[in-house]
Amino acid sequence: MEVEKYVEKQKSPQREIVQRLREMILKSFPNIKEEFKMGVPWYEGKYYIVALKDHVNLGFSVKGLSEEEMALFEGKGKMMRHVKFYSLEDVDEKGVVKLLKLVAEKGVGC
Repeated sequence: MEVEKYVEKQKSPQREIVQRLREMILKSFPNIKEEFKMGVPWYEGKYYIVALKDHVNLGFSVKGLSEEEMALFEGKGKMMRHVKFYSLEDVDEKGVVKLLKLVAEKGVGC
């Protein structure tokens, strides 16, 4: 599968971060549709994971969220924003799952 190939070709620590975030999404939403679009893993237009040179972004659709909720994410996008992870230690599972669920409940996929 393309998503697995994408994960495998990343260097450390991005590979481990991508794998961890992917597991959290799939565990939180067992029936979510995982796709490979625009060169990265996407989840029903609500989330994406992208490995960059020195970090990994977990992207979220912020459509349908309030200004306060949108402020929980980095970036200035009106449709998508993200959270950055530079190491596996940066991945706070409770915090990430909370954001995933917020977007699942209130957000509208792009």
